[in-house]
Amino acid sequence: MLILILGVLVFLGTHSLSMQRQAREQLITRWGANGFKIIYSVLSFIGLLMIIYGFPTYREQDWVQIWTPPVWTRHLAMTLMWFAFIALATMGTKPSRLRGWLRHPMLVAIKIWALAHLLANGDLGAMILFGAFLAWAVFDRISVKRRGDMGAPRLTHFTRADGLALVAGTFAYGLMLILHPWLIGVSILG
Repeated sequence: MLILILGVLVFLGTHSLSMQRQAREQLITRWGANGFKIIYSVLSFIGLLMIIYGFPTYREQDWVQIWTPPVWTRHLAMTLMWFAFIALATMGTKPSRLRGWLRHPMLVAIKIWALAHLLANGDLGAMILFGAFLAWAVFDRISVKRRGDMGAPRLTHFTRADGLALVAGTFAYGLMLILHPWLIGVSILG
């Protein structure tokens, strides 16, 4: 469990630099833009690797069940994840009504992903992992708003990019339903 917790701290701690604008600017001044990007990327990657290694290790060795989620939370989580994939798919599109409605689609996708997984899992490791990501995304969204970053512009009409995001998000969601047992080690469909 320690590796999982450290991985979450390293990954989200690194990503929290975006909220600390003055500290971020000081590091960019000190290391240069490219040096900052390299160190930021390396630390993020290390944190991600620690999470990827730490979560399955926790599941095999240190599992602590806190509560048993009702079956309906699994179905709700699966529905929420479809929305998360669509939100994520709007990131790669040109301006669209969906992207403008979400404003910051990556943060929306992370919040939905984390909430869905908190609903469907009642163990301590899941609560730490997904709870930390949910809290980070909420704080980051507050930080973005305080900085005056309104995000993607709002459009009054649907565009081709909205259709592409719906198709791409639905395709990626379907693919994850199939690949989840091999990538994550947990079967979703049965």
